[in-house]
Amino acid sequence: QGLFLRLFYPCLPRAGATKALWVPRPEYCGALADVALCRRWCSALLGIAAGSCKVPVSWNGPFKPRDRGYPLIIFSHGLGAFRTLYSSICTELASWGFVVAALEHRDHSAATTYFLTGEAGTEQWIPFQRVPQGQKEFYFRNKQVHQRARECVRALRLLQGIAAGRAEPNLLHQGWDLSVLKDNLDLTKVAVMGHSFGGVTAVLALVKEPSLRCAVALDAWMFPLENVLYPEVAKPVLFINTEKFQTPESVAKMRRLSSRNSQTKIVTVLGTVHEDQTDFAFLPGKLFGLLFGVRGSLDPHKALAITSQATLAFLQRHLELQEEFGRWEGLLEGVGNAVVPDVPFCRSHL
Repeated sequence: QGLFLRLFYPCLPRAGATKALWVPRPEYCGALADVALCRRWCSALLGIAAGSCKVPVSWNGPFKPRDRGYPLIIFSHGLGAFRTLYSSICTELASWGFVVAALEHRDHSAATTYFLTGEAGTEQWIPFQRVPQGQKEFYFRNKQVHQRARECVRALRLLQGIAAGRAEPNLLHQGWDLSVLKDNLDLTKVAVMGHSFGGVTAVLALVKEPSLRCAVALDAWMFPLENVLYPEVAKPVLFINTEKFQTPESVAKMRRLSSRNSQTKIVTVLGTVHEDQTDFAFLPGKLFGLLFGVRGSLDPHKALAITSQATLAFLQRHLELQEEFGRWEGLLEGVGNAVVPDVPFCRSHL
């Protein structure tokens, strides 16, 4: 019945600010090793390598108020991920004046997650679940994507209530007052965004919630969405793909949407792999590259810049923002270094 999310927001500078842990609990290391590597014994190694990593932002920093309120982005993670693995893109967008609610889904698609029961706050963990033997993957994943999209809508409802002044209990007791969001969100300007399984979740959320004005889908895994729903996706979608993940079947579904709406755009960032749109690309040392194969040939900072700038230009257009993000509109047509329109099925030189 609850929701689990990490909130990224513009904050005021604070001397001696504590930085946020990237992996919030050691249980996530074990789950990530099991899901990504099928080797739970790697959890200790992963814990040593990543357990102390910090996100370069202020933890529970003082909220920076703004007269006209910040636009909102609901962010959905990929299969086997969790709420903190997209801190690079979420932090980048928050730094440009957005509030980003990064969800952790409870549909058994997160590496692991948990919820709290009752006033005592007893933890109950929800493990990652692979497709049960004998069950077709489409039906299993389709049920999950609908739950995920409903969770995106519920996150919007939660934030609408908080922005209107409704008190919402936070069972985590993290020492951050949600009421500071009151009158500081512009809920006429809301988008949904996600990576991989989260990308198709964002597309479906557009169907389920009319107040969502557009979606940004990073390397969307289009497989779980049923064909009958494609005509109902009336809002614009920006598909930002990496060079080495997409299939002709998935791209055909993206083109089906772009053929119906001239404002739906498809671009590809050359020299990138699927994990380049996650935080793994920024982890130091060769260990993570060897374990996860997480880096393409393009510098990850350049890839992040292209992704964030294209996203900002798209959001300015469809959320009607009074900013200067229009200077990156060429990226929406695939114009720029290391970016091309649509999806090339031959490898680039990068």
